[in-house]
Amino acid sequence: MIIGDFKQISSICRTCQIDRVIVALDERRGSLPMNELLQCRLKGIHVDDGVSFRESLLGKLSVEHLPPSSIIFSNGFRGVMVYKGVKRAIDVLASLFGMSLFLPLYLLIALAIKLDSRGPVFYKQERVGQDGRLFSLIKFRSMTVDAEKDGPVWAVVNDQRVTGVGRWIRKLRLDEIPQLINVIRGEMSIVGPRPERPFFVRRLEKEIPFYSHRHAVKPGITGWAQILYPYGATREDAQEKLKYDLYYIKHLSPIMDLRIITETVKIVLLGSGAR
Repeated sequence: MIIGDFKQISSICRTCQIDRVIVALDERRGSLPMNELLQCRLKGIHVDDGVSFRESLLGKLSVEHLPPSSIIFSNGFRGVMVYKGVKRAIDVLASLFGMSLFLPLYLLIALAIKLDSRGPVFYKQERVGQDGRLFSLIKFRSMTVDAEKDGPVWAVVNDQRVTGVGRWIRKLRLDEIPQLINVIRGEMSIVGPRPERPFFVRRLEKEIPFYSHRHAVKPGITGWAQILYPYGATREDAQEKLKYDLYYIKHLSPIMDLRIITETVKIVLLGSGAR
């Protein structure tokens, strides 16, 4: 419902007892009712930027409407340096504990993979890490050995390349366990943006603004995008996940990581989101 024009903002707020005004204009130059908004602010009414409000509401950054200046002058992104040393210590301790805890399961999964299909137990794949550095990501093999004989492709629902055992370990996220080795090596973190393959990164960096900036931190076994967005298999999915990745980097903190790990445990127990 349209309840008035810009010149009536202050009176509308007073009459309707409004306590927050959200400014969400595509073009602001010369169109902002500065005097009316100033009156609202002086009366204690919150005046929020539309992009920032959407970010706090949805937990992601709108890269389509995000000028570089909003990142440069933002109050966020401090955790990248402040939390760096603590995060690394937690990663190492958690990985050593996890490898000790899952050792019996390691052996059972390895045996099941060998009995189910021909090929190695582990699968190594080149991924892009922090600052664009390449590394070999380690996983339990869940696909046939010739899964990408025709070149790299994203996984799809009910992917026919997945083996019988692979379908189960993917559903329970058990194929990700060997990545604890990557964490100990310093190539990954427990929590962070999921590492992508160079083939896709080169393409997505050309098509999606700010895509390369997700490499400002170490990639993770789990992440903010993983718990809030389903598995992505398209360019549009990659752009949506980037919004969550940038939000994570901006708000990086121990509490944020703990929340992600807690939600990841719930997802693993429910077996949702796997392909």
